Amino acid sequence: MSEAEIHQPGTDDLMERRYPPVDILATLALACAVVGGIFMAAHVPKHIPLLMPIVILGTSFGLLAAAAVLLSRIQDFAWDKFRLVYKWALVAYIIEAGVIGFAFVRDHTRGGPLAVVLGLLVVFAVAVPTTIAYTVARFAKGLDGTS
Repeated sequence: MSEAEIHQPGTDDLMERRYPPVDILATLALACAVVGGIFMAAHVPKHIPLLMPIVILGTSFGLLAAAAVLLSRIQDFAWDKFRLVYKWALVAYIIEAGVIGFAFVRDHTRGGPLAVVLGLLVVFAVAVPTTIAYTVARFAKGLDGTS
C-alpha cells in the first residue's frame, strides 16, 4: 500500500483544524427563539407576560452577535461557499418567517407581543441559514482549491 493510499488529503486537515463554535451559538440562539415562541403561545389568548420573552429575545440576539463576531474573524475559510449557501437559505427562511409573521398579523396580534414575535422570527430567519452555511463552508473547499 502506497503512502498516498494511506493518507487521504484533507481528511486529517479537517479533523485537526479548530473552528470557532459559530454553529453552536447560532443553534442556541434558535433554541432560545423557539422557547420564547412556545412561552408566548402557551399564554394565548390571555394576556402574555413579555418580560421572559424579551429576555429570551435579547439572549438570542446576543448569541447571534457572538456568532457573527467569531465568524468574521475566521481566515482561510470557504467564504465563496458560505455566501452562496447563506444567500439562498436566507431567502427561504425569510419567506418562511414572513408567512408565520403574516399569520400573527392576520390573527390581530398587536403591540408588544407582535414586536417580540417578529424579533423571534428574525432570529429564526438568520440562525438557521447561518448554521447551514457555516457547516457547508467548514467542510468544503473554496473555488480556489483551498479550504
